Amino acid sequence: MAKTTSFTCAACGAVHSKWSGRCDGCGEWNTIHEDTPLSSGPSAVSLGKAKGNRIKLGDLATEEAPPPRSESGLAELDRVLGGGLVAASAVLVGGDPGIGKSTLLLQAAAQFAQAGLKTVYVSGEEARAQIRLRARRLGLADASVKLAAETALRDIVTTLEAERPDLVIIDSIQTMWSDSVGSAPGSVAQVRAAAHELTAFAKRRGTCVILVGHVTKDGQIAGPRVVEHMVDTVLYFEGERGHQFRILRSVKNRFGPADEIGVFEMTGTGLAEVTNPSALFLSERGAPAPGSAVFAGIEGTRPVLVELQALVAPTPHAQPRRAVVGWDGARLAMILAVLEARCGIPFAGMDVYLNVAGGMKISEPAADLAVAAALLSAREDSALPADTVVFGEISLSGALRPVGQTENRLKEARKLGFTSAIAPSGGKTGGTSGLSLTRMGDLTAFVGEIFGAG
Repeated sequence: MAKTTSFTCAACGAVHSKWSGRCDGCGEWNTIHEDTPLSSGPSAVSLGKAKGNRIKLGDLATEEAPPPRSESGLAELDRVLGGGLVAASAVLVGGDPGIGKSTLLLQAAAQFAQAGLKTVYVSGEEARAQIRLRARRLGLADASVKLAAETALRDIVTTLEAERPDLVIIDSIQTMWSDSVGSAPGSVAQVRAAAHELTAFAKRRGTCVILVGHVTKDGQIAGPRVVEHMVDTVLYFEGERGHQFRILRSVKNRFGPADEIGVFEMTGTGLAEVTNPSALFLSERGAPAPGSAVFAGIEGTRPVLVELQALVAPTPHAQPRRAVVGWDGARLAMILAVLEARCGIPFAGMDVYLNVAGGMKISEPAADLAVAAALLSAREDSALPADTVVFGEISLSGALRPVGQTENRLKEARKLGFTSAIAPSGGKTGGTSGLSLTRMGDLTAFVGEIFGAG
């Protein structure tokens, strides 16, 4: 049977029947590469030419011990991993260039080595002398971590088979090259082959493998999406270049909660853990000012308080600007439409800017009410009370819907000295001693109560 050749876009993963300079799926140029077809063709088992070995089946009632975990000593990293590294697991870490992925993993490698794990750090982007230079800057020159600067996948796997380490860090997966795939390093086929080979090694030898992945301009890990399906855990290292805060976020974890975050601060000697991120995100908040609201959010299992900042100003342009940093722009447009349609507060002819302070990124709908409060405060030039937190989801009808983990949000607010909170009606709160809780049923009541309008 004749072999078929396909072409895959490295940016979005779209499959094409022939090569072209521009991908029809995402519009990127020079990202389409040829996929090498499998040499074996249809399964021999399906053709009746051979039989495989019979596998042992279990049932749901079978009791097995939970997988052993190894803690790094970096509490924020262990939190995101679900309590530590699991043996025979594969972890993929992605992030923007220069955000600190290599720094974080070198610090983690030193901590794991100190905890007794045999650790190997393989870099395809730096020479060993460069890694040693960074280790001295971080104060890790004496860490018992084995180093290698290599991109040939066959040589790397052969070395790992002989060394039998407990932990392997590959920096990065896009630089690995397999001689069994006829395409350039970084192509879809090469990334897929390298990820498959290293993940198979992890499962076969009981070694934990951490892969570093580059990201596209949209913030997604470059290469085929199948790589994220292969691994057990996918972590994103986020942050703004202008801020010292870095957030390690779990988006997939087979051994722990997803959407968990760990917060770090970039210093001159590496990444330092932030044990109380709420206090850090609010540390530079001064006297009450118009356009500022404090949101009590939940990231994974951790309550986090962040400041939302809004600016509303008359526009000199025919089309008003809507600029958002750290939140969903489409959701901002929805909040503005609800305020105008349900509360009679127009924002036409005004530029609207929204920012989440500290470089934090928020995705949960519970921030709707805090965003509305910041927008109204900026528009009316009236500051909210400094000791008040706000949270709640806004529906298209203008009703306020309760959100989950209300009690945890209020506990975090009380811990940081806030004395009042505004939340939707109907949520479970438990004890709220020391904190005045105001319930609101709809957005119109909120506007009338807080700003004396509507």
